[in-house]
Amino acid sequence: MEFRKATMDDFDTAFDFIEKLWSYNDYDKDEIRNVYADVLSDDSNFAFFAVEDGQVRGFCHCACFNTFWLSGMTCYLSGIITAEDVRGKGYGIAIMDEVVRIAKERGCKGVVLDSGMPRTGAHAFYEKYGFDRGCYGFDLIF
Repeated sequence: MEFRKATMDDFDTAFDFIEKLWSYNDYDKDEIRNVYADVLSDDSNFAFFAVEDGQVRGFCHCACFNTFWLSGMTCYLSGIITAEDVRGKGYGIAIMDEVVRIAKERGCKGVVLDSGMPRTGAHAFYEKYGFDRGCYGFDLIF
């Protein structure tokens, strides 16, 4: 498997994954295109695709920033998703390994994420990977 840095040419593929990851949201494609462009142009972010045999198997986006929580650089895993037909086949682990590699390379002290309450399968994956269930996430949406 290879990891390919996300580009604007990949937007439609990324958008498909984004819609599936947060299927309970309604997305304006043009607005998401602008967010995607901002993410790709910000050096504190990284986004990539997992590709095997020419097929995109997954997508990931992270942002690195200083926090008091970890007393330094922290990698926030904003989104990680694999194609439905390859779940349970090791792609998520490979993507997570790449996140950890990049985070360490950027000097991060850890990787943090949050996950929607109904995503129990994802929670099991994160815990099996080694994440601790450390807090509740709260949203105040405007």
